[in-house]
Amino acid sequence: MKNAKAPAGEARLHEEAAPGKDVVSVLGQGMLITGNIVCAGTVQIFGRVIGDIHASQLMICEGAKVEGKIIAPETTIQGTFSGTINANNVKLASTAVVDGEIFNKSLTIEQNALFEGVARRLDKPVTPPSSAQAKGEDIVPALAPQTAPLLADTGR
Repeated sequence: MKNAKAPAGEARLHEEAAPGKDVVSVLGQGMLITGNIVCAGTVQIFGRVIGDIHASQLMICEGAKVEGKIIAPETTIQGTFSGTINANNVKLASTAVVDGEIFNKSLTIEQNALFEGVARRLDKPVTPPSSAQAKGEDIVPALAPQTAPLLADTGR
């Protein structure tokens, strides 16, 4: 079933991609993911994600909602996003609603897109996750679980 086409909106998961072909992971409409996503290939989101995403290419499709942090060299927003985007190329389509920060090398905002926040230019290019990171062998520092510092007892 490696070469079978999945119906639209159904996730296709492959351990290894054929050389020269990009694997596309799809999070379908009606799906809610709470947590971080790391993908060495392309991610298309039609549902809802609450968490951080690190991918080589990301598309938040029309009707989708994402909250969190994005690290992806190529990012296209057609749906709703709230948080921080780190990308080389960011495109906000006419249906996009974005609230947050965009760190980019190139930013395209189509007419009728809604963007409230701050856009800043990046000095260093954003890199896609490695195969080891996508397999969970090497935790992405930006997406690693954060621990809260211990507060000293002040005796009050």
